[in-house]
Amino acid sequence: MSTVTRTETTPRADAGAGPEAAPLLELEGVGKTFGHIRALDGISLTVGAGEVTCILGDNGAGKSTLIKIIAGLYKPTSGRYLVDGEPVDFSSPRQALDRGIATVYQDLAMVPLMPVWRNFFLGSELRKGVGPFRMLDSVRMRRIADEELKKMGIDLPDIEAPVGNLSGGQRQVVAIARAVYFGARVLILDEPTAALGVKQSGVVLKYVNAARDAGLGVIFITHNPHHAYLVGDHFAVIKLGEMELDQPRSALTLDDLTHHMAGGAELDALQHELKRGEAPEVEPPHDAGREGPDVQTR
Repeated sequence: MSTVTRTETTPRADAGAGPEAAPLLELEGVGKTFGHIRALDGISLTVGAGEVTCILGDNGAGKSTLIKIIAGLYKPTSGRYLVDGEPVDFSSPRQALDRGIATVYQDLAMVPLMPVWRNFFLGSELRKGVGPFRMLDSVRMRRIADEELKKMGIDLPDIEAPVGNLSGGQRQVVAIARAVYFGARVLILDEPTAALGVKQSGVVLKYVNAARDAGLGVIFITHNPHHAYLVGDHFAVIKLGEMELDQPRSALTLDDLTHHMAGGAELDALQHELKRGEAPEVEPPHDAGREGPDVQTR
């Protein structure tokens, strides 16, 4: 396989960062308000190279707001955001991407009718020629897309096939490989297995591991503790905008993680109440006890 030069594209991140290196990304006491509504409060998070950080929470917990802050779409109202130990103040996703922070959203930002290789370079197309006569370098883009996907362990029979013909898991892998090629050091995956079956979820989780092994810091957003525990190195559970749990894998079992995800103390209280064996008293219906309408005898 030929070596691909990257003189016209963003260099790939250095995958050799050791454990002593500064965290790739840190949040310190980050909060976000929208008027009088507090969406996040006091969120602290550390993402290191070569590890998967799983962020779990129910709908409305604040996961989407957190993603948008890390991706540069929102500015935090309070707290600090650091990349490589340096405070940052992103005002756009492009600035975050320039620092190696890439987000793969659920919709994947792909055009279903376009070939796989066109989607791989969508928005960052390679061109050849000079001046007004520059044209797409389709041969090079096909070759690079095919090579990069094979590096991730996916060998597509036809790189010309519309990306809409791929399975959901394969499309996720294309999006991950694209982010890695264009220099991602921190990869944010927004519910990548939410709409997938068991087999396709397994495909995605396999490539989450591959991204970690390549030295990337992966932020895996999910509401599924089983998927998170299969690949996660560190776990954070957000509830109503606050951090309820922040623990490494060594300190948790799957049951612990599921317990926190399901409600923790609230679930304990419900279990205690249900174990009493006392049936709740229910008021009888208003007309209960009546045998029927009054019958007027002749």
